[in-house]
Amino acid sequence: MASNRVNTSGNYHNHGGHDHAGHDHAGHDHAAHASVTSLRLAFAMTATLLVVEVVGGFMSNSIALLADAGHMLTDVAALALSLFVAWFSTQPVTTRKSFGYLRWEILAAFLNGSALLLISAAIIVESIMRLRTPEPVVGGLMLWVAAAGLIINVISAFVLHRGSQDNLNVRGAYLHVLGDLLGSVGTVGAAIVIRYTGWLFADPIASFLTTALIMRGAWTLVRESVDILLEGVPKHIDLEQVRIQLEAIPGIESVHDLHVWSVNPRMVAMSAHAIVRDASTQQHVLEHVHDAMGLFGIAHVTVQIEQAEMGVREAHAHA
Repeated sequence: MASNRVNTSGNYHNHGGHDHAGHDHAGHDHAAHASVTSLRLAFAMTATLLVVEVVGGFMSNSIALLADAGHMLTDVAALALSLFVAWFSTQPVTTRKSFGYLRWEILAAFLNGSALLLISAAIIVESIMRLRTPEPVVGGLMLWVAAAGLIINVISAFVLHRGSQDNLNVRGAYLHVLGDLLGSVGTVGAAIVIRYTGWLFADPIASFLTTALIMRGAWTLVRESVDILLEGVPKHIDLEQVRIQLEAIPGIESVHDLHVWSVNPRMVAMSAHAIVRDASTQQHVLEHVHDAMGLFGIAHVTVQIEQAEMGVREAHAHA
């Protein structure tokens, strides 16, 4: 069977009729369950490692280990928040929450990213102070604890990676764990240098470099979550191409008040006003609109059909 495609030349093409398939709720439920299982496993391992790194950091006097433990503490809080949000966002819709609680995952991502930025800034300040006045470090103990942290972080990052692709809540938790993974790599390297060369500057330098890398991912997470909260157009959608595709549909004279936004990364919505002079074609036009928006991955479509311009009334509505 021929497939539909987005046409940007101004002519709307629809091959093969109108297929308004329902959502695959079983698939969503399975994905949600898999994400919760991954989060629980990562939470258990991270909480255990937090205790080990705090004890090891104080015993070895390593700022790199304590910096890693600082990130680990935010990880434990982030994973706990992510677990709560993963459960809470599945609660049924109500008359007051017509989209349910899906945006809790966006709020959690914003909070996780913000926490990472704050803790990273504090660790960078401490690392700079250590560069000025280096302190003795027990390299052997630091190395063993860092190696254990590296192994656990690799496992945690692996179990969270898949769910991080389309879920900002899980991605926030994944970035926390990935940050600790990078921190563990740097700490292991610093521990080896200190153990075999005695060069104490390796400790704060490793902490500084890994924290700087973490801040990049945290900033991206914060920016993406803010874009969704502000109902910005998703990055993968060109609003002008959406307009062109709509106005190419037979029967639509023009389109205005066009908006495309994300409820969460997996749910994109669109609303628009369309001038359709011939009332007898309205149902046919609506079916074509839904088909056309499906080509962009937009599943929630709201279109106000107008037979005549309503500029005066709409101007009052936006005043």
